[in-house]
Amino acid sequence: MDPELARQLFFEGATIVIFGLPEGSEFGIDSNSWQVGPRFKGVKMVPPGVHFIHYSVKRIEQLTSLDPSLGPYPYESLRRWVSLTTHISKEAMLNLQPSCGTICSFPEVLPMENMTHTEDRAKHNLPRYDTVCQNYKEGMSRLPQMKQKEGTEIRFSQLPEKTYPQNATPAEITQHSIDLSYALGQLIDINYPGNPLAILAELQFSFVCFLLGNVYEGFEQWKQLLNLLCRAESFSLQHPDLYKEVISVLYHQLAQVPTDFFIDIVSQNNFLTSTLQVLFSFLCSPSTNKDLRKKALRFRANLTKRFQWDFEEDPLDCAPLVVQLPEGWENTVNTDHAAQGNTEVPVPTK
Repeated sequence: MDPELARQLFFEGATIVIFGLPEGSEFGIDSNSWQVGPRFKGVKMVPPGVHFIHYSVKRIEQLTSLDPSLGPYPYESLRRWVSLTTHISKEAMLNLQPSCGTICSFPEVLPMENMTHTEDRAKHNLPRYDTVCQNYKEGMSRLPQMKQKEGTEIRFSQLPEKTYPQNATPAEITQHSIDLSYALGQLIDINYPGNPLAILAELQFSFVCFLLGNVYEGFEQWKQLLNLLCRAESFSLQHPDLYKEVISVLYHQLAQVPTDFFIDIVSQNNFLTSTLQVLFSFLCSPSTNKDLRKKALRFRANLTKRFQWDFEEDPLDCAPLVVQLPEGWENTVNTDHAAQGNTEVPVPTK
């Protein structure tokens, strides 16, 4: 780097100072990570914006000297990091991160009740620890009930429990189970009122937490948000600008993972192909906004070329779907079902 440019970036960029990180520990910022040496004290020339700092301590060792120990931020990787965090504002970051301020790969848990003494276990009709375990069920019952330590959980949005409104008819339940626009609208109205694009900050935040922080809850939240977005046909027609950004976000996210990343090692099914298949089924239709349709077609072609995914076959979820009807509809369903006392009816998903 040109010395004059480096000098300018040194004074205009941020400096992150790290004290006491033992030699041999892993330190990372955004999508970069290193094993630190004995003189490491942080990173300089950090550009403006949201950043993800992660570390893994190996052993304790006293570190000294600071000034010559700052490594420059690798600007050659900045474009990739920015592409993953374009929608994460400072406000979004503060709202989503744990109130304790630290994101951990594994949740910090505490016992729900104190079971250290014999009398504590006796109150719950549990056997003594010094007695022989008779079976697996008893062994599981001896394990303490744990809960996550308050303040350490990432504050993800709570997804709606029901995809249909209160007092919905069976036909409406069927429709809202196929098109998740109502559920997506409810989530946005509660968490991001008046600003549908703000949901993309959570989509990016959850993906980065999993990709760089190995936070499994982040992956699960990303999957559930993506499922809502990809199955909300009516919502996409009303908010084409949102879905243009959804495609951009997904394009950059999928560029960071290997081609077999989303394949279930047990079932060999790929949840992402079936989910995106539904998305393309309506974004690539003639009734979609012209610019959005064009962008969706290019994105589909890109995925087909890179991952060898086939979006032409019928989605796996075209099979009948059983929808649980609300209480009070027992007398309105098909007589065969009513005769059996069954309040579930099969409906097609396409």
